[in-house]
Amino acid sequence: MMLLIKNAKVFDPEDRGPKDILVAAGRIVAIEDQIEPNSLFKTWDAEGRILAPGIIDQHIHIIGAGGKRGFVSMTPEIAMTDLIACGTTTVVGLLGTDASTRSIHTLYAKCKALDVEGITAYMYTGYFGLEPKHIMDSVQDEMIFIDKVLGCKIAISDVRSSYPTDLELLRVLRQVRVGGMIGDKKGIMHIHLGALEAKIDCLIRIVEEHEFPIENISPTHMGRTKPLLEQGVTFAKMGGMIDISTGGTNYTEPYLAILHALDLGASIDKITLSSDGYTCLDRKDENGKVIGIRKALFDQNVVQAVKLAKNGLSLTDALKTVTLNPAINLGLKHKGRVAVGADADFCCFDESLQLTDVFAHGKQMMADGKVTAKNVFDRP
Repeated sequence: MMLLIKNAKVFDPEDRGPKDILVAAGRIVAIEDQIEPNSLFKTWDAEGRILAPGIIDQHIHIIGAGGKRGFVSMTPEIAMTDLIACGTTTVVGLLGTDASTRSIHTLYAKCKALDVEGITAYMYTGYFGLEPKHIMDSVQDEMIFIDKVLGCKIAISDVRSSYPTDLELLRVLRQVRVGGMIGDKKGIMHIHLGALEAKIDCLIRIVEEHEFPIENISPTHMGRTKPLLEQGVTFAKMGGMIDISTGGTNYTEPYLAILHALDLGASIDKITLSSDGYTCLDRKDENGKVIGIRKALFDQNVVQAVKLAKNGLSLTDALKTVTLNPAINLGLKHKGRVAVGADADFCCFDESLQLTDVFAHGKQMMADGKVTAKNVFDRP
């Protein structure tokens, strides 16, 4: 049965005003000022709620991460219902430092499981290091033949990285780009940034000196330090997309980092938010001494986007950081927008921007602030 959503205040993420939306087979098939109900439709009255695209988290440890404080610091897998509770309808999972006790095969399996449970999941191949951690023989083969693989992860400017040279990065980037061309994907090199002084010097060289297309390069954790963020503004002005973590390590609150980047001349169209959720973080006392460990929060993307909207940005621009911009960065043409032909993934908010309802592929997963969907093992 088709779903008819009535009386929604649609932000696609541009403000489109009151609209009715018709959904069939998980996709949007019509958006009109008025669509008349009939017996073929299941009708849901949005009652004037703000309706926006579902949130895309392009960096989240869906099978857990950690291990830097020993085996006990390895974090668990994330549940589908936890993602729905914070409006996340699309995720991109990845490995972190550890590709020994964590498996790229398990990551793929978790993506497929989340799909069955009702949301959309993709992945990056690779991990922090240069040495291959792939399902197939190469990054290029995985870009071509594995549906879930959108790109490759690697780390730079971090003591846990492999300290890759410009040439080594370029060779992996070539596989990502060419594999994406053949496999009809955009192809992204998703790059973890640590706090070393090198920052993203090598990425700027790769673009300026080696003329590699900047759209295939996706640096993350850009709010880790203020100097890193400010160099990221340079990268954004060159046409690149920079990603700021909402649950990981930052020098300030993520929304404040974005406002600072905008003050320095970055475009909101070149900034994304992602959670880094379920990585392992240190708990420190007031003197900086490690006193324990904790899981990185996975639910702050929506929180930080709302803070942007309440601190000077339009709701459209705030929403872009967690919807349209990550969709563009990842090359997901059917995600991140409320448009005919797009996936029917929606977040609904009340007038105070409190999340109230979530739809994934046209199925309501949260209603009136309560998650109604169930994980497979919780179903009767």
